[in-house]
Amino acid sequence: MSLVITPENPLRPSFVGVVTGVNLSKPLDQQSIEAIDRGMDHYGVLVFRDQPLSQDEQIDLSVQFGPLDSGLRKATGAATRFKYDQLIDIGNVALDGSIANKDNKKLIGVLANQLWHSDSTFQNLPVKYSMLSAVVVPEEGGQTQWADLRAAWDALPESTKKYVEGKTGWHSAFHSRIMLGDSDYSQEQLDKFPPVERPLVHTHPGSGKKVLFPSVHITHVSDLAVPEGRLLVAELLEHATQAQFVYSHSWRPGDYVMWDNRSTLHRGTRYDLSIRRDLRRTTTLERDYVPAEIAA
Repeated sequence: MSLVITPENPLRPSFVGVVTGVNLSKPLDQQSIEAIDRGMDHYGVLVFRDQPLSQDEQIDLSVQFGPLDSGLRKATGAATRFKYDQLIDIGNVALDGSIANKDNKKLIGVLANQLWHSDSTFQNLPVKYSMLSAVVVPEEGGQTQWADLRAAWDALPESTKKYVEGKTGWHSAFHSRIMLGDSDYSQEQLDKFPPVERPLVHTHPGSGKKVLFPSVHITHVSDLAVPEGRLLVAELLEHATQAQFVYSHSWRPGDYVMWDNRSTLHRGTRYDLSIRRDLRRTTTLERDYVPAEIAA
């Protein structure tokens, strides 16, 4: 059986596709990689069911779509329970394998992930896809939601489109965490991720569609006072995350979901932190990007 992608919801055929006819634990052929890339350009989010992956298999799969980035760990130096720095822990599991206590600092990241964002926009890197593998999930809560930023742009009033186009937002790695009371960062850590300027509207390189691009990572907006800019971002987030633009995924063990950070926002939803949840993420950069340490 060859790879097939169908709309998750036929009433919204351009957002979220379901992929069948592929085994992600084995190397993909070039035809399948290209089909997935086309699917990502069209749907923004792709769902694969019944694809349990080991750590090695997830890394081997992910690098077929570009170099991997380890995200915020590059600044915090946080220890990992995984074999690879590029596997990012989206669960509530402590280093020793137990469920993390409520005073465990790693839960700040779990809670920060419940705010609408795109991954790693606070880095001056060409971030592309993220991929999330479900190992253990709670029976209730803990869904992940994605918002279609292409449809959100199309639905903006023309006056708002004119107002936001050309403006930029400054994305900070620590902004959402500080909002949640996690302010214990050294100047050295803060300096590793200085704020990055990104447009509030951009054109997606794969589809050619315009994309509205707000995020909880934005600290201020160009040419606006800080309060005015933050209120604008809040307004745009409220618009972009209306139910008509959002897909909510209820996880099953073995689920694997890919999404394009350039055309979507996402967030996790609340769950009982005393119940184990183990999801593992990788994030890719553009295929032709060469990390500075390699280029040197």
